[in-house]
Amino acid sequence: MERAPALNTIPPLVVLDGGLATELGARGHDLSDSLWSARLLADAPRAIENVHLDYFEAGADIAITASYQASYQGFASRGFTAAETTRLLQHSVGLASAARDRFHAAHPESGRQLRVAASVGPYGATRHDGSEYRGDYGLSEEALVTFHRPRLTTLMDAGPDLLACETLPSLLEAQAIVRVLRERHTARAWVSFTCRDGAHTSAGDPVADCAAFLDEEPQVVAIGVNCVDPSLVTTLVRTMRAQTSKPVVVYPNSGEVWDAVGRCWEGQAQRFTTFLDEWLDAGASWIGGCCRTTPADIRIVRGVVDARLHP
Repeated sequence: MERAPALNTIPPLVVLDGGLATELGARGHDLSDSLWSARLLADAPRAIENVHLDYFEAGADIAITASYQASYQGFASRGFTAAETTRLLQHSVGLASAARDRFHAAHPESGRQLRVAASVGPYGATRHDGSEYRGDYGLSEEALVTFHRPRLTTLMDAGPDLLACETLPSLLEAQAIVRVLRERHTARAWVSFTCRDGAHTSAGDPVADCAAFLDEEPQVVAIGVNCVDPSLVTTLVRTMRAQTSKPVVVYPNSGEVWDAVGRCWEGQAQRFTTFLDEWLDAGASWIGGCCRTTPADIRIVRGVVDARLHP
């Protein structure tokens, strides 16, 4: 298995992948299960690997694994043992790594530095009720540490290049995850939030405070937002850039809103790629897409980033 170069060799501009679960759904896979795309780790792993490969082919530098909604509690509720859950979590990293190997085998001349980020979704994702967009868990920081520790430990043991601690609705949950990261000094992660507007997380924390807190954490290599409305991103990037010298990562959704009760997307989709130059000018440096974005979108991101890297 080919390993990625060290994180200190990451270029100034980085292209992330796009939506994984929604792309799997678009390809005909039923994701109505409470495990969402994580169920396909057991049922259709090759489909996950193929989507990772398609994003690499589209120009992504980093693949985010299918572990966002995977947890020991969630798998246990569907009859999986702890040992089986450990295997599936680690398999999520293996699938993205296998896609990277397939890309390099098909394009030995490319010289591209591809990386694998293990997705660490928020506690709310396991509730399957959309609470990752509200943050109204009613849990203490200690309880969140207890929830996240086993999964983070298992994913780190699988050897990803870094962790994608994503879609966090609150500073409290970020603080809990940072506590777990500190227990493994070699771990590196980015941390990204969902936001209710251009200044606050979904739970109401000032985004500036989140960026300032994470700027002091050496194991956090990038700070940003994901699965947010594209129209909010420019303001959020400027706010975060004012508080940190670390890369600002952004990967918004299509602009639609997930209805957790009706199990559907509502609202008007936007071509988030029309904002790319604006985000780069505001100070974003790691850019991709989240729910309802596609390999075609990432191909456009690749073109815009390459134009900046090689004017």
